[in-house]
Amino acid sequence: MLVMMLSGFMLLSAGWSVYYNEAGALKGLIISTVITFFSGFISFLLTRKHDFRNIGKKEGYLIVTVIYVSISFFGALPFYICGSIPSFTDAFFESTSGIATTGATILIDIESMPHGLLFWRSMTHWLGGMGIIVLTLAILPILGVGGMQLFVAEVPGTTPSRLHPRITQTAKRLWGIYAGLTVILTGLLMLGGMDLFHSINHAFSTVATGGFSTKNDSIGGYSAYIQYVIILFMILGATSFSLHYFVLKGQFNKVLHNEEFLFFLKLMGAFSLLFFVLLMIVNQTGVEYTFRKSLFQVVSIVTTTGFTTKDYMEWSGFLWFFLFLLMFTGGCIGSTAGGIKMIRVLVLVKNTRLEFKRLLHPMAVIPVRINGKSIPQEIIHNFLAFFLLYMLLFMAGAAVMTFFGLDFTSAIGASAATLGNIGPAIANVGPIESYASIPNPAKWVLSFYMIMGRLEIFTVLLLLSPSFYKK
Repeated sequence: MLVMMLSGFMLLSAGWSVYYNEAGALKGLIISTVITFFSGFISFLLTRKHDFRNIGKKEGYLIVTVIYVSISFFGALPFYICGSIPSFTDAFFESTSGIATTGATILIDIESMPHGLLFWRSMTHWLGGMGIIVLTLAILPILGVGGMQLFVAEVPGTTPSRLHPRITQTAKRLWGIYAGLTVILTGLLMLGGMDLFHSINHAFSTVATGGFSTKNDSIGGYSAYIQYVIILFMILGATSFSLHYFVLKGQFNKVLHNEEFLFFLKLMGAFSLLFFVLLMIVNQTGVEYTFRKSLFQVVSIVTTTGFTTKDYMEWSGFLWFFLFLLMFTGGCIGSTAGGIKMIRVLVLVKNTRLEFKRLLHPMAVIPVRINGKSIPQEIIHNFLAFFLLYMLLFMAGAAVMTFFGLDFTSAIGASAATLGNIGPAIANVGPIESYASIPNPAKWVLSFYMIMGRLEIFTVLLLLSPSFYKK
């Protein structure tokens, strides 16, 4: 049913090819729509008699992973069938990058792409941002009792905030907020002089913290007003959607006293100020311009969006180092952002600081507290395991990239940027470069990394564990 639904969004993209009179792209999108719809329909007919009411946690992890791989596969068909991306490896990489809201691209001349395909490319961001699974829960309550297992697999970490006792209602509320932010941003971008097509595309990519742009220079060619608007909505996209809900309910104290959100803002503010001061000393350009490009680039990296307004590879290596460090942060839990997530960074920082007190007072019970509540030890152990596994995977990815011929800087950049769902990295995969020159086998590895990063590692790696298949 999900694959059939995906075909509907493909057909929506075909409407732009009709409007811009793009016959080749229209034909490819229609063929892709038909293939996708009937693939889903046949699968539905073959499985409709099965009883899915007893979906368990294992099935939830399996379903989520298989769906992301399947959607990435079918999402690649328009690029491949239209001939705009003649290599299926490249088409799958681009589709996976969209669904995983990574923003890494193999395209060199983005503006030469047909409008229908550019819209589909941005649409993959928008669908992947809130999560294909949550979309399903919002409109397909037939999944019933297995819904919570899918939701937990989609958003692992701390216990998800139940905004409503029924998960389908929660999903609808989240998607309502998500769609509302997209509509508001589209309107604000149009007020800044951007036309409807480009406004919708950039709204999809911004709210989803994805980073695909319809322009070769990303956001660099747009006005200061548009850049500030996008900065604001990158932050909103990377903020927990439960906080958006609390704002709508008028519960502002829950937002103003949320430690993760405040840590998120303080981190971006501190590094933006650092970049601003250093760039003013080195470049001595206009104050507002320097402040804007510093703020934009820090917010883009921390929120894992990946938009750029400036080729930061022209900056000193000292600033590259800090940008690279920021790739290991991420947005808030329960947001569209990728990365390690702020809550994990905050808990690990607090736990490390408290270890000094525990050493001085070994008999004292000194818990880690977030928002005034003690964090259970098992959650801290989970976060420690996640962080260790994340760093091991990053190092393994970098090693694999060097094996395939990438230089060291590009290798560590590609590994960090795909696992963290950031997109642009450093060196030969920097902001004005693409992933086109990377060997095909390496692109499949990076595609796998993007899916792992989107599903926060454990969901995918559990499937590789022999114990997963034992009763």
